[in-house]
Amino acid sequence: MSRFDETQWRNVDLNLLVAFAFLYRYQSVSLAAEKHCVSQSAMSHSLARLRALLNDDLFVRVGHKMVATDHAHSLYPLIDGMLQSLSQNVLTQNTFEAASYQGVCRIGLTDYAEFIFAPAIYDLIRGEAPHAQISFINVNRSNYQTIAEQESLDLVIGSMPNLPNAFESEALYTEQHVCLLNKEFAQRIAPITKAQLANIEHAIVSPDGSLVTQVDNLLAEAGLTRKVTVASRNFLTIQRLLQERDLIAIVPKRMAEIVLPSNEMVSFAPPIAVPDFEIAMLWQKRKRANEKNKWLRQVMKHVMTQ
Repeated sequence: MSRFDETQWRNVDLNLLVAFAFLYRYQSVSLAAEKHCVSQSAMSHSLARLRALLNDDLFVRVGHKMVATDHAHSLYPLIDGMLQSLSQNVLTQNTFEAASYQGVCRIGLTDYAEFIFAPAIYDLIRGEAPHAQISFINVNRSNYQTIAEQESLDLVIGSMPNLPNAFESEALYTEQHVCLLNKEFAQRIAPITKAQLANIEHAIVSPDGSLVTQVDNLLAEAGLTRKVTVASRNFLTIQRLLQERDLIAIVPKRMAEIVLPSNEMVSFAPPIAVPDFEIAMLWQKRKRANEKNKWLRQVMKHVMTQ
């Protein structure tokens, strides 16, 4: 058993150490009580408890002064240093200054969120914290809790339903779905019906590698089965496939908008009602009051509203 475990902590009151420091500095029970904003009787009671706890007179009356004993002299540097450390490192929270921050911002993002927002997040963080480094770490809804702990993530961005108890979240925006395909293919099949959607070959962005999504369930309700021929976790792979083949993908609207300026792709609303989904930022509850974390949360909200 360690010395810490053996100490009778129930007999130790931090206020006694504060009282000791005031008595040592002012060499007077009445003056120490005044400076400590307690009554003289309370200070006298603290001195009595200190003497019993430390087994020494500590302060003895000589004329009008309470003079420290040799033991009190030896204790004062230790007690004063401990109280100073508590004041500076425990009771005072350091102010976070983005402009001078030189650490790493560790942000977990789904493939979707990283593809869309990584450049804007980088620019805004570096604009406010020019000495910071940024680490984007891939997560998905099945592993983000583990990775947040292992990688000490500051924030997680993505669509993460069923929030666990250890996390808090804030919604950033609601995302819609669109059909995305190359322009030449679109001209041949437009306008597209629900039945045509089922008969076209589909490419899907699949974080977990599954070839089945909610779209299949919606089509099944209408007695239809679609043809999924390829799935990838990486949207850039799906984009390349769409550009050169008779394939269609149902993807988040913001994701589609990034590739549309190429003039090779077109998008339109699906002929079925694919539910919207919410993009949120998540953080561990224990980081709620962390100044750096609060700043990063403001950064994320600004990015999402640009």
